Amino acid sequence: MNSAPTAARRDAADLPVPPGATACIAFADGTVFFGRGFGAEGVSVGELCFNTAMTGYQEIMTDPSYAGQVITFTFPHVGNVGANPEDEETLDPVALGMVTRWDPTEPSSWRAAEGLSPWLARRGRIGIGGVDTRRLTRAVRLKGAPHVAIAHAADGALDPAALVEKARAFNGLTGADLAKDVSCAQSYRWEEMRWAWPGGFEKRATPGRRVVAVDYGAKRNILRCLASAGCDVTVLPATATAEDVLAHDPEGVFLSNGPGDPAATGAYAVPMIQGVLKAGLPMFGICLGHQMLALALGGKTVKMSHGHHGANHPVKELATGKVEITSMNHGFAVDGQSLPDGVIESHVSLFDGSNCGIRVEGKPVFSVQHHPEASPGPMDSHYLFDRFVESMG
Repeated sequence: MNSAPTAARRDAADLPVPPGATACIAFADGTVFFGRGFGAEGVSVGELCFNTAMTGYQEIMTDPSYAGQVITFTFPHVGNVGANPEDEETLDPVALGMVTRWDPTEPSSWRAAEGLSPWLARRGRIGIGGVDTRRLTRAVRLKGAPHVAIAHAADGALDPAALVEKARAFNGLTGADLAKDVSCAQSYRWEEMRWAWPGGFEKRATPGRRVVAVDYGAKRNILRCLASAGCDVTVLPATATAEDVLAHDPEGVFLSNGPGDPAATGAYAVPMIQGVLKAGLPMFGICLGHQMLALALGGKTVKMSHGHHGANHPVKELATGKVEITSMNHGFAVDGQSLPDGVIESHVSLFDGSNCGIRVEGKPVFSVQHHPEASPGPMDSHYLFDRFVESMG
């Protein structure tokens, strides 16, 4: 929590590394911020975003939807709850790295199995502390999500000019199909339910509705919510075809969250979704699944300036007027003006009016942009899982 060796300047080729700096983040426009590194050493290149959540940094870092991104945390207290296996949404962190205002604090939670820095180091992910995250956040809001290169060298041997060139060479997320990179390699059954006292994560003991979940980067807690709502879940890879899905004789189909450009992933996902829709099955999508359902129904998606990333996003359900406090993580959005007849906009963001949900008129097919499993409300949106189960009759 000491004063930060932060700098933000141009002309990286002539930029000296400040004393005490062991990490930096370089922008494609030549701006460089210095700080202190933690976690793994090395270099990563991606898109910078900011997340406004006050809790859940481990869940955020392991959310597959963050593939290809570096996360600036606007809340300064990062590291105070440590890290533990129960809070991981996938086996390893997916986000490329994290940027914080202060150096990570030592864990003070009884649930902590280890500190944040060693957890990141074992997973090969870079952390940078001591950075003016407010300035970073303003830059992202004003100019859009920039391309950056981040580096951590414990000996301070940093090359800002080379990092700027790496940032400039990054192709960005538009047109990138990242779902294949984070999806499962083969199908599997999921039985674990949401955490409950005193047993923790218990498994389903009774038969439920047969649901196929297509994994574009599924978070574990989404699958737990499906199981807790009464589903026997079979997870299939992102590249599953309609024939693959229907071969499991499902009563409903779930489309998961995930990273990258929905139009790119839609090249193979949209035909599958359209084939399942023709079979008349109930369908529920979240995040990337929501965007690709919209594409399959004839809508369009757009790249957002800086996206929505946080746990304080108010979303209004138009049919009821109910406002839900939601968790979001997306850099692309469904264009609500592009929805064809028969596809109804069901939810909108009260921050900027962007689309946050759709439903098909007269059919048990719906999706939302936000993450109902993440519980910031804390359970404002859990009804969506029950609605999906009820739609199966």
